[in-house]
Amino acid sequence: MGSIDVAEMGSGKKASPGKATILALGKAFPHQLVMQEYLVDGYFKTTNCDDPELKQKLARLCKTTTVKTRYVVMSEEILRKYPELTIEGQPTVKQRLDICNDAVTEMAVEASRTCINNWGRPASDITHVVYVSSSEARLPGGDLYLAKGLGLSPDTHRVLLYFIGCSGGVAGLRVAKDIAENNPGSRVLLATAETTIIGFKPPSAERPYDLVGVALFGDGAGAMIIGSDPDPVHEKPLFELHTAIQNFLPETEKTIVGRLTEEGINFKLARELPQIIEDNVENFCSKLMKVAGLTPDDYNQMFWAVHPGGPAILNRMEKRLDLSPEKLSPSRRALMDYGNASSNSIVYVLEYLLEESRKAKNEDERGEEWGLILAFGPGVTFEGILARNLAV
Repeated sequence: MGSIDVAEMGSGKKASPGKATILALGKAFPHQLVMQEYLVDGYFKTTNCDDPELKQKLARLCKTTTVKTRYVVMSEEILRKYPELTIEGQPTVKQRLDICNDAVTEMAVEASRTCINNWGRPASDITHVVYVSSSEARLPGGDLYLAKGLGLSPDTHRVLLYFIGCSGGVAGLRVAKDIAENNPGSRVLLATAETTIIGFKPPSAERPYDLVGVALFGDGAGAMIIGSDPDPVHEKPLFELHTAIQNFLPETEKTIVGRLTEEGINFKLARELPQIIEDNVENFCSKLMKVAGLTPDDYNQMFWAVHPGGPAILNRMEKRLDLSPEKLSPSRRALMDYGNASSNSIVYVLEYLLEESRKAKNEDERGEEWGLILAFGPGVTFEGILARNLAV
């Protein structure tokens, strides 16, 4: 689970004038590493539950998610301090937010510092912040606490994107792209941070989806620097963000549902979500691809940076678009190493994509220049960006 040294990547191609580019990436995680093979016993022990049927169900789910490791904020120390988190029906939203608000700020600051260090320019050169999270709620929001933690100027312009779930990372990238292209010379910090504590629950036969969340989701943070017209001396652009679009699918509002209650967030995902994505992904991709004159015949000549919502979604996309197995390798690796980390995941996918580009370049192989950055979230909302890999 190593991190890319972006300085080694170089810049294989020049960015188009005025087009936004990703100039650096960074990530951060909490200290608790969860091995999937030990998850079931640990979860039932910490929640004081001894239901063999639910235990067997979670064990099956853990095998089907393809997740091997994840990082989580939850710890024995937190449960000793807040034992009510494991008690069914307890009003614990205040306690959860006390934990989450601090945790996401800490992770977002760490990921951003790593990203700024990879970028190679001082934090004072950041002009805008786009902050994304579905794991906190407060006024002022995490955007201000992130700016304060990084020592950014009070003149820094901030945008806050709350509670948009798994599509948040690509939505934030779309917003950052618009800011960068409409404010010449600007440098936008996009930061995402998530923790599952906001929805942590003891096992219950009445809430079967909670077990899916336990088996699939992870915590962490991600960061990117976005700007147009890179300085050739001090900046090495990684991806050009050519075109970004967003679509929602009518009459699918109840497919992905999250509600903030006195017991934290309750999530529900309909079983038909993978099928809905499969049925609509080709049309969505074609809207982006036609801008560059690409057609379905080009699917396997492109790179694919897809949010790893779960193996079923990736499998159905691969089958529907007839993609070669290696095309979704970065997404599958991110899912295996970090779980579904919601808005953060796209950062991890892009890092793995760059790692594979570097390997191909070292072996004198030509990588894919054009590709798609995709994510799916509540709505059902599709977020997509037609991009160029400048590191090939």
